[in-house]
Amino acid sequence: MRELTYYVGVSIDGYIAGPGGEFDRLPIEPDVTAAMSEVRPETVPTAFRELMGLEGAPNRSYDTVLMGRGSYEPALKEGITSPYAHLRQYVFSKSLSPEESAGVTLVGADPLDFVRGLKAQEGLGIWLCGGGKLAAALAPEIDEIVLKRYPVVFGGGISMFDGPYEPRSFVLAENRTFDSGAAVQTYRKE
Repeated sequence: MRELTYYVGVSIDGYIAGPGGEFDRLPIEPDVTAAMSEVRPETVPTAFRELMGLEGAPNRSYDTVLMGRGSYEPALKEGITSPYAHLRQYVFSKSLSPEESAGVTLVGADPLDFVRGLKAQEGLGIWLCGGGKLAAALAPEIDEIVLKRYPVVFGGGISMFDGPYEPRSFVLAENRTFDSGAAVQTYRKE
């Protein structure tokens, strides 16, 4: 069975974006970017793969990416309808039209049922890249959480899990720190 990994950048106070969806306050640290590009090259958007020397790099961990509308919109605003063309891309939205989102599969169905179906298929892992509402909806199916934790405090915004309160236990499997002050923490479902 395939696993679902929530791999996301986060502030030290647990926010993946500011109150208006702003994510530009999460720094792009060269040491973290280099390390994660080596371990998870498929998480680099298609437009930047050549620049980072990853053009043609094989997918190591994932062959599928899941996005909520808020995670997809920054690319869409730049005219990029297929931000991860090297992966199967699913965007959960009931308001986007197929005409404005060519290159991705729009999903209006129940996220849990849809992901359970994906997990039963053959393939590499499934990457949940955001957002908070989708993560909350998919929490029962998340097998691993990988946080790129940056040394910045937002004080408010979009939480990693923006939904009903239901505690779930995970075990710290790896904690990698960087000179920039960032850390990459991997948690596995208990």
